[in-house]
Amino acid sequence: MAAFLVKHIVTQLPRKTSCILNRSACSSKVKSLICGLLQRRSVITSCVDPAAGLTEEERTFQDVATEFANREIKPNMLKWDAEETFPVDVFRHAAELGFSAIYCKPDYGGMGMNRLAASIIFEALATGDVSTSAYLSIHNMCAWLIDTFGSVEQRERWLPDVIAMRKLTSYCLTEPGSGSDAASLITTAKRDGDFYVMNGTKMFISGGGATDLYFVMCRTGDKSPKGISCIVVEKGTNGLHFGKKENKVGWNSQPTRAVIMEDCHVPVDNLIGKEGEGFNYAMQGLNGGRINIASTSLGAAQASFELAKEHLKVRKQFGKRLADFQYQQFKLAEMATALVASRLMIRNAARALQEDRPDKVAMCSMAKLFATEQCSKVTALR
Repeated sequence: MAAFLVKHIVTQLPRKTSCILNRSACSSKVKSLICGLLQRRSVITSCVDPAAGLTEEERTFQDVATEFANREIKPNMLKWDAEETFPVDVFRHAAELGFSAIYCKPDYGGMGMNRLAASIIFEALATGDVSTSAYLSIHNMCAWLIDTFGSVEQRERWLPDVIAMRKLTSYCLTEPGSGSDAASLITTAKRDGDFYVMNGTKMFISGGGATDLYFVMCRTGDKSPKGISCIVVEKGTNGLHFGKKENKVGWNSQPTRAVIMEDCHVPVDNLIGKEGEGFNYAMQGLNGGRINIASTSLGAAQASFELAKEHLKVRKQFGKRLADFQYQQFKLAEMATALVASRLMIRNAARALQEDRPDKVAMCSMAKLFATEQCSKVTALR
């Protein structure tokens, strides 16, 4: 019975009530419910609306992000991917709207918003292009690292340019031998007077070679997580090199390269926070990062759903619109269900993180796992 309601109510496609009821073996009470819902079309269409349940303020910045995506990102998406363009000018336009530092404090230009707001904005931006929006989410995480853990001098030195996106950032954690087991990283930073001498390689770094500040998780102490620190390496530093640009199936609007440090001398003043706290910073950053990436996946899936819905209305086969074939209706209903369930998980995780709930790490991880898998299925139409 639940399957019947889901598959027939959320389709948002014009249907004759009698057609549904004649093919249904459901009770008269459920038939009456369906008839009532069909008559209140606005209630039905709201179930897959990203704005459903949001406050007026949240809807406002969602609208701004959506309009920006439609105007500046979506029309260029295919060209950027084909030509492997890193759209720096568009990033700077996004920064003018505050999308470079959504949850940074306002004193240097951050929006001072919460994690739910960031999720809503990244979802809206990703309806234009998930690759470009995902890079913006990484830049936000790096800006947050400076804003939250940086010294007064570091905030003054870096934040104005980072928030304006005059300087772009990259987050460097993954190594050839450490992915999920991030605490096993082997990149080292050994103190030598007023400098750290850094050696090691970071892999699959978004923006690698094209950005200005590299937030490198490295080992300044023992082999435990407490031996890891976060150091900012600036582009142009002696000993900093980059690997070849990775060949990717998609996500080509952000370059991906290895970041290589060979006796790279970095001022001690570039240490973020305290020695030995880097792993803690990295994990805190990834909690928000999981929500952000899940949100960009959701935005891409929402855009795919809307395209599929419109296609079913205009494409005809065997003298009928695809929208009139029950199989296609069921497929669209499954897509809608995945979207709504993913959005609920993501926004619940965002609230858990901003409220510092004990279950925040689990909620963020589950949201990313569930939403990215489900949204991938939606975009693949399977």
